[in-house]
Amino acid sequence: MGTVFHNKLVRDRIPEIIHKAGKTPVTAKIPDEEMPAALRKKLTEEVSELLSADGPTEVCEETADVLEVLEALCAREGVAWADVLALRARKREKRGGFEDGICLISVSDPEE
Repeated sequence: MGTVFHNKLVRDRIPEIIHKAGKTPVTAKIPDEEMPAALRKKLTEEVSELLSADGPTEVCEETADVLEVLEALCAREGVAWADVLALRARKREKRGGFEDGICLISVSDPEE
């Protein structure tokens, strides 16, 4: 028994889930002007969890969390998610993806 302090942004239904588990959540509303910073902090947390993920199931779950935070951050910043996906496709077409595992070691410039 006791109190565990988290002081972090959580998904909207987490307090309800905690309550249904027989525990008492204490929450506060993050002011709108502080949400972009809170989302960036949450993104750091979720990316850290993704980097520590072990196996396809965990990678899939943590990637979904990262995408959820990214989509929310874009919405807060006035960036349409469809625009992000379209830009991603254009960049992929122009520059490729990461399937080949290419590591750029150096670039020589014959004019230097």
